[in-house]
Amino acid sequence: MERFVDVADGVRLWSERLAGPAGANPLLLIMGANASGLAWPETLLARLTAHHPVIRYDHRDTGRSTWAFDEQPYSVADLADDAVAVLDAWDVERAHVVGMSMGGTLVQLLLLDHPDRLLSATLLCTAALDAWDVPDMPGPSLSLLRMWQEFDDPRDDAGELAWRVEHWRLLNGATIPFDPDEFRELERRVIAHTGRPDTPGAHARAAQDGLERAAELGSVTVPTLVVEAPDDPVNPPPHARHLADTIAGAELTTVPGMGHALPAAVVDPLADALLAHTAGVRR
Repeated sequence: MERFVDVADGVRLWSERLAGPAGANPLLLIMGANASGLAWPETLLARLTAHHPVIRYDHRDTGRSTWAFDEQPYSVADLADDAVAVLDAWDVERAHVVGMSMGGTLVQLLLLDHPDRLLSATLLCTAALDAWDVPDMPGPSLSLLRMWQEFDDPRDDAGELAWRVEHWRLLNGATIPFDPDEFRELERRVIAHTGRPDTPGAHARAAQDGLERAAELGSVTVPTLVVEAPDDPVNPPPHARHLADTIAGAELTTVPGMGHALPAAVVDPLADALLAHTAGVRR
């Protein structure tokens, strides 16, 4: 079931609720920067919906949500409030919440500002709110930094698809073999869903105000799982360990070989970790 959610004047988000077992607690998926909710693999959704109703959505300026950053700029913190609006639109009082990359940043803000809406939190491929103030904490690979400079370059449709696949190749890391056909098909679905072929890039320009709050994470009481991706070229180790140490009571688990992508090879171990965490909260 699909639903559009009004989050600001003239700004609507596309969202979808996938059916799960009757009476089970919902699970909200929050994707990373400039990524549509369709970036969550269908195979992962199948694993999760066997245990939970699952809600996914498109951030502003992605997918079928409103693209209007230049007319209505916003902050990263506003995107965290959008997640609450999605829960409200589906009449969900509390949910298990999973955030990947920037989605993990948003979940950290939810842990601080809306803990009453979270049954549990899972963060993957992400960094703590204070990570870039920590001495010697590694940053993204140089190859990715170079590629990110090309976000707004003009490309024809074929060139855009090729650029996106190459981007996923770098994000995937070097441990798990990269299947370009898998990610080409993913991006074809995302482009068809979006109805436009250009690469979203607004989130790189979103204001960073209100993110200097890592010290507050030491008072979190929501059960939290941090998933380490050991071959992540964006937030490489020891980012996950630092994040788990920063959030009170957080647990840390590792998906071997995982980078900053969700290829078929990581779906089952990732689903196992997510579902063990939500089941533990139920117990």
